[in-house]
Amino acid sequence: MVCPEYPPQRGGGLRRGAELSRSPCSGAPVILTYRHLADATLITVAGEVDAATSADLEIFIDRARRRLDEHLIVDMSQLSFLDSSGLAVLLAAATLARVHGAALHLAAVQPRVTRVLEITGTFPAVLVYDHVEQAIAAVEEMERARPAEPA
Repeated sequence: MVCPEYPPQRGGGLRRGAELSRSPCSGAPVILTYRHLADATLITVAGEVDAATSADLEIFIDRARRRLDEHLIVDMSQLSFLDSSGLAVLLAAATLARVHGAALHLAAVQPRVTRVLEITGTFPAVLVYDHVEQAIAAVEEMERARPAEPA
């Protein structure tokens, strides 16, 4: 299907930690915001992540992250749809984090998105929490357990 609205409309890049793009076929927006925590970057994804918006998510994650060895928490409480291209972006972020001694933490995953994770067998590759606060607490615990780097 060819959609005339492509490429996605953008609103501000990473200015003030937010980006907006629209799926060309459904017109549904994906809104991405981030906040830096002590040991992680918290990214909130709202709307739909599909083939048209997954590249925006990938770029946003790359730009929002401060360091490769930093944990990434994704608040999915407002994510209504995730297709295989969005899932691929999350799995790539999980792999990159793991290679550098960190992890991808998914929080507040909605039932429709949970089903995608179940069907694809994604759960072993990512850490999933009911609430963002639980993910933050898990990161803090992991960081306390991490060996200190030599001076």
